[in-house]
Amino acid sequence: MLLDANSFSRTGTAQTPDTKTPPATDLQERVCDLNERYRHHSATSVMQGALRDAGNIALVSSFGAESVVLLHMVAVLNRRTPVLFIDTEMLFTDTLVYQAEVAERLDLRNLRIIRANDIASRDPDGTLHQRDTDACCALRKTEPLNRALDRYDGWITGRKRFQSGTRAALDFFEVDEGTSRIKVNPLAHWAPDDVRAYMDENRLPRHPLVAKGYPSIGCAPCTSPVAAGEDPRAGRWRDQTKDECGIHFVNGKMVRTGATT
Repeated sequence: MLLDANSFSRTGTAQTPDTKTPPATDLQERVCDLNERYRHHSATSVMQGALRDAGNIALVSSFGAESVVLLHMVAVLNRRTPVLFIDTEMLFTDTLVYQAEVAERLDLRNLRIIRANDIASRDPDGTLHQRDTDACCALRKTEPLNRALDRYDGWITGRKRFQSGTRAALDFFEVDEGTSRIKVNPLAHWAPDDVRAYMDENRLPRHPLVAKGYPSIGCAPCTSPVAAGEDPRAGRWRDQTKDECGIHFVNGKMVRTGATT
């Protein structure tokens, strides 16, 4: 039997959020209020609360290795929620095919494909990633996403605490630094087993590259297979100090969400 996303939580129980708490006016206070209200709730409760309480909000999805979990949740809760997919024009063909298949299967009714509009002038030969990976990510990911997000009050991400040390203190809700938006991380507290369990129970399709040794999938030139025992993100920008694409950066600097600086 398919598992209803409304009933699934990391602990196997779902709770109904308290909706009586008045919203805070200051953005940081509002984020703190939301984290307190949803502190013990399931991922789907956080998602539901975000869609209801965070204003005009979009789900940003890479259609990567674990993206189908949030895509399924949003399809169950409200399949007309805007889903933003950034096509960097350097993605694996497998990702593009998977994106189309998942969108059709889940009947996502508000999918918006985002692309940079100045690649031809700033990276005419497609080699910028070889000279400056940060500049390439800014051109193909960060800048077009920021333009697309200008019309929204917040956005939903698939980030999780276990993915890297920079995400170890991740909260459900956070201020999108440098903006007036809220960033929502419904799966922040999930472990790898939780992701697998949700995908198995709902019989969700896997990204085809996962079976080929790619547990974390980005652009083709900057993603490599991961060996047994390696960190799942070891294949992203291998042999570089970089471990974030820039979407979660501010002014070129990493945002260490929830950590003490």
